Amino acid sequence: MTRVAAVDCGTNSIRLLVADADPATGELSELDRRMKIVRLGQGVDRTGRLAPEALERTFAACREYAEVIRELGAERIRFVATSASRDAENREEFVRGVVEILGVEPEVITGDQEAEFSFTGATKELMGHDHVAGPYLVVDIGGGSTEFVEGGEGVRAARSVDIGCVRLTERHLVVDGQITDPPTEDQLAAMKRDVEAALDLAERTVPLTRACRPADGHALVGLAGSVTTVAGIALGLQEYDSSAIHHSRITVDQVREITAKLLGSTHAERAEIPVMHPGRVDVIGAGAVILLSIMERTGAEEVVVSEHDILDGIAWSIA
Repeated sequence: MTRVAAVDCGTNSIRLLVADADPATGELSELDRRMKIVRLGQGVDRTGRLAPEALERTFAACREYAEVIRELGAERIRFVATSASRDAENREEFVRGVVEILGVEPEVITGDQEAEFSFTGATKELMGHDHVAGPYLVVDIGGGSTEFVEGGEGVRAARSVDIGCVRLTERHLVVDGQITDPPTEDQLAAMKRDVEAALDLAERTVPLTRACRPADGHALVGLAGSVTTVAGIALGLQEYDSSAIHHSRITVDQVREITAKLLGSTHAERAEIPVMHPGRVDVIGAGAVILLSIMERTGAEEVVVSEHDILDGIAWSIA
């Protein structure tokens, strides 16, 4: 057994997993898993730079995580930084801060690497289980990008495209510094065109069109906060329960209904949803649009929701 610590720093959130990994059995024994909404990607799509306040929020979370890692005695640490830090001109400032706090340099990985970690984390425990048999199409809807990975025992095709719940919200729903609440029909139409164009781009590498119809055999596996939040709403949970959400199956009709409600609601109404994290209130509508568009493009009748994702893949990479 190897005790490892994996950190995933994305556009919207930073997450930590400390676990004991047993390569012989393929099992991760989770010791601590936590998440902070830090919005590192605040304004990056517009300015090309990481904002000072976003960096400080992220460094504060890193200090908390450093204490957890020390207390649990992780032998190896890997810090992976994704979309926002790939795009930022001042990413070296981010790198220096993380090294000072955690003693490890963040790896600003490519979208394809991100996709492979997500695939491993999501499917390692599914393989061999008849109820969610492969091949798989894994979609990881992040804050700044969405990863598509197709494969069975391993990755066959992967593509990352620049659509995410934060990026789309800032690009299409913000006017004069304020989020339109609820969005106009013109704003929604522009956002959906953006999503469809990104899906066209992804499809140059990863088979999407009708790939998840029953006759084609791919199971659609959805990862990250937009997907798990939609699942929690569909399940009618009164509080966020990862054990109930993990491996739940949500139909395309449920996703369509929830998306319409989210897009037609106000900030206050979305904030009252029991499973809604405060940091997702303003961006969940865009995340739901991405999920629904993927399901409609692939012909998926349902999405299998996984709480295991890039964090688990990162942990396995250093086990």
